[in-house]
Amino acid sequence: MGHKRRQTEMGRRARQVAALPWRREADGSIAVLLITSRTNAKWMLPKGWAIPGKSDVESAVIEAEEEAGVTGIPSRAPIGSYFYVRQEDNGKTRPSQAVIYALEVTQELGTWDEKQQRTRRWFTAGDAALAVFERDLARFLGKLAAGRIHLA
Repeated sequence: MGHKRRQTEMGRRARQVAALPWRREADGSIAVLLITSRTNAKWMLPKGWAIPGKSDVESAVIEAEEEAGVTGIPSRAPIGSYFYVRQEDNGKTRPSQAVIYALEVTQELGTWDEKQQRTRRWFTAGDAALAVFERDLARFLGKLAAGRIHLA
Protein backbone atom coordinates (compact mmCIF):
# COMPACT_ATOMS: atom_id res chain seq x y z
CA MET A 1 0.00 0.00 0.00
CA GLY A 2 2.19 2.74 -1.29
CA HIS A 3 -0.27 5.54 -0.72
CA LYS A 4 -1.90 7.20 2.24
CA ARG A 5 -5.52 6.18 2.85
CA ARG A 6 -8.18 8.52 4.12
CA GLN A 7 -11.74 8.07 5.25
CA THR A 8 -14.61 10.08 3.91
CA GLU A 9 -17.96 10.12 5.58
CA MET A 10 -21.49 9.66 4.29
CA GLY A 11 -23.22 10.33 7.57
CA ARG A 12 -21.65 7.76 9.86
CA ARG A 13 -21.03 5.30 7.05
CA ALA A 14 -17.48 4.79 5.77
CA ARG A 15 -17.22 5.15 1.98
CA GLN A 16 -14.75 3.21 -0.14
CA VAL A 17 -14.25 2.59 -3.85
CA ALA A 18 -14.19 -0.86 -5.45
CA ALA A 19 -13.19 -2.23 -8.84
CA LEU A 20 -15.14 -4.99 -10.59
CA PRO A 21 -12.47 -6.57 -12.82
CA TRP A 22 -14.18 -8.40 -15.71
CA ARG A 23 -13.54 -9.99 -19.09
CA ARG A 24 -15.68 -11.41 -21.87
CA GLU A 25 -15.27 -15.15 -22.40
CA ALA A 26 -15.17 -16.87 -25.81
CA ASP A 27 -18.84 -17.88 -25.43
CA GLY A 28 -19.83 -14.23 -24.86
CA SER A 29 -20.42 -14.60 -21.11
CA ILE A 30 -18.90 -12.31 -18.49
CA ALA A 31 -16.27 -13.52 -16.01
CA VAL A 32 -15.41 -11.49 -12.92
CA LEU A 33 -12.20 -11.55 -10.91
CA LEU A 34 -12.45 -11.87 -7.15
CA ILE A 35 -9.68 -11.72 -4.58
CA THR A 36 -9.42 -12.98 -1.03
CA SER A 37 -9.27 -10.55 1.86
CA ARG A 38 -5.97 -10.40 3.71
CA THR A 39 -7.51 -11.03 7.11
CA ASN A 40 -9.98 -13.90 6.62
CA ALA A 41 -9.52 -15.25 3.05
CA LYS A 42 -13.14 -14.44 2.10
CA TRP A 43 -13.84 -13.62 -1.56
CA MET A 44 -14.36 -9.94 -2.37
CA LEU A 45 -13.71 -7.18 -4.91
CA PRO A 46 -10.55 -5.07 -4.77
CA LYS A 47 -11.50 -2.00 -2.72
CA GLY A 48 -10.07 0.75 -0.58
CA TRP A 49 -10.22 4.39 0.43
CA ALA A 50 -10.28 7.12 -2.18
CA ILE A 51 -6.73 8.35 -2.65
CA PRO A 52 -6.10 12.07 -1.99
CA GLY A 53 -5.53 13.88 -5.30
CA LYS A 54 -7.09 11.04 -7.33
CA SER A 55 -10.64 10.63 -8.56
CA ASP A 56 -12.75 7.74 -7.28
CA VAL A 57 -12.32 5.83 -10.55
CA GLU A 58 -8.53 6.39 -10.50
CA SER A 59 -8.46 5.14 -6.91
CA ALA A 60 -10.45 2.01 -7.86
CA VAL A 61 -8.03 1.28 -10.74
CA ILE A 62 -5.05 1.60 -8.36
CA GLU A 63 -6.72 -0.76 -5.86
CA ALA A 64 -7.27 -3.34 -8.63
CA GLU A 65 -3.60 -3.21 -9.59
CA GLU A 66 -2.30 -3.33 -5.99
CA GLU A 67 -4.68 -5.99 -4.67
CA ALA A 68 -5.54 -8.12 -7.74
CA GLY A 69 -2.65 -7.49 -10.13
CA VAL A 70 -4.82 -6.39 -13.05
CA THR A 71 -4.99 -3.32 -15.26
CA GLY A 72 -7.55 -2.33 -17.83
CA ILE A 73 -10.19 0.08 -19.05
CA PRO A 74 -12.40 1.53 -16.28
CA SER A 75 -15.99 2.69 -16.54
CA ARG A 76 -16.28 6.48 -16.34
CA ALA A 77 -19.16 6.32 -13.86
CA PRO A 78 -19.94 3.89 -11.05
CA ILE A 79 -22.02 0.87 -12.05
CA GLY A 80 -23.45 0.42 -8.56
CA SER A 81 -22.54 0.10 -4.91
CA TYR A 82 -22.91 -2.31 -2.04
CA PHE A 83 -23.17 -2.06 1.72
CA TYR A 84 -21.13 -4.10 4.19
CA VAL A 85 -19.83 -4.03 7.75
CA ARG A 86 -16.19 -3.01 7.88
CA GLN A 87 -13.87 -4.42 10.55
CA GLU A 88 -11.73 -1.54 11.79
CA ASP A 89 -8.12 -1.96 12.91
CA ASN A 90 -9.20 -1.39 16.54
CA GLY A 91 -11.59 -4.38 16.35
CA LYS A 92 -14.75 -2.31 16.12
CA THR A 93 -17.18 -2.63 13.20
CA ARG A 94 -18.57 0.15 11.06
CA PRO A 95 -21.35 0.31 8.45
CA SER A 96 -19.73 0.98 5.09
CA GLN A 97 -20.49 1.46 1.42
CA ALA A 98 -18.29 0.63 -1.57
CA VAL A 99 -18.96 2.41 -4.86
CA ILE A 100 -18.20 0.02 -7.76
CA TYR A 101 -16.40 0.87 -11.00
CA ALA A 102 -16.22 -1.72 -13.78
CA LEU A 103 -12.71 -2.50 -14.99
CA GLU A 104 -12.41 -4.36 -18.29
CA VAL A 105 -9.18 -6.29 -17.73
CA THR A 106 -6.60 -5.94 -20.48
CA GLN A 107 -3.60 -7.28 -18.56
CA GLU A 108 -3.02 -9.70 -15.68
CA LEU A 109 0.29 -8.95 -14.00
CA GLY A 110 2.61 -11.72 -12.89
CA THR A 111 3.78 -9.71 -9.90
CA TRP A 112 1.90 -7.08 -7.89
CA ASP A 113 2.01 -5.42 -4.45
CA GLU A 114 -0.25 -7.85 -2.55
CA LYS A 115 0.41 -11.08 -4.47
CA GLN A 116 1.75 -12.86 -1.39
CA GLN A 117 -1.24 -11.78 0.72
CA ARG A 118 -4.17 -12.62 -1.56
CA THR A 119 -5.49 -15.18 -4.02
CA ARG A 120 -7.22 -14.09 -7.23
CA ARG A 121 -9.63 -16.21 -9.25
CA TRP A 122 -11.98 -15.78 -12.22
CA PHE A 123 -15.64 -16.70 -11.65
CA THR A 124 -18.83 -16.59 -13.68
CA ALA A 125 -20.99 -13.77 -12.30
CA GLY A 126 -23.38 -16.36 -10.84
CA ASP A 127 -20.60 -18.30 -9.12
CA ALA A 128 -19.10 -15.02 -7.86
CA ALA A 129 -22.47 -14.13 -6.29
CA LEU A 130 -22.36 -17.44 -4.40
CA ALA A 131 -18.69 -17.08 -3.40
CA VAL A 132 -18.61 -13.59 -1.87
CA PHE A 133 -19.19 -13.08 1.83
CA GLU A 134 -20.96 -9.70 1.75
CA ARG A 135 -24.68 -10.22 1.16
CA ASP A 136 -25.28 -6.94 -0.65
CA LEU A 137 -22.33 -7.61 -2.99
CA ALA A 138 -23.82 -11.06 -3.66
CA ARG A 139 -27.11 -9.37 -4.64
CA PHE A 140 -25.25 -7.01 -6.98
CA LEU A 141 -23.39 -9.89 -8.64
CA GLY A 142 -26.67 -11.80 -8.93
CA LYS A 143 -28.13 -8.88 -10.88
CA LEU A 144 -25.05 -8.92 -13.12
CA ALA A 145 -25.50 -12.67 -13.68
CA ALA A 146 -29.18 -12.13 -14.54
CA GLY A 147 -28.29 -9.50 -17.14
CA ARG A 148 -29.79 -6.57 -15.21
CA ILE A 149 -26.41 -4.81 -15.00
CA HIS A 150 -24.47 -4.20 -18.21
CA LEU A 151 -20.72 -3.71 -18.29
CA ALA A 152 -20.14 -3.08 -22.00
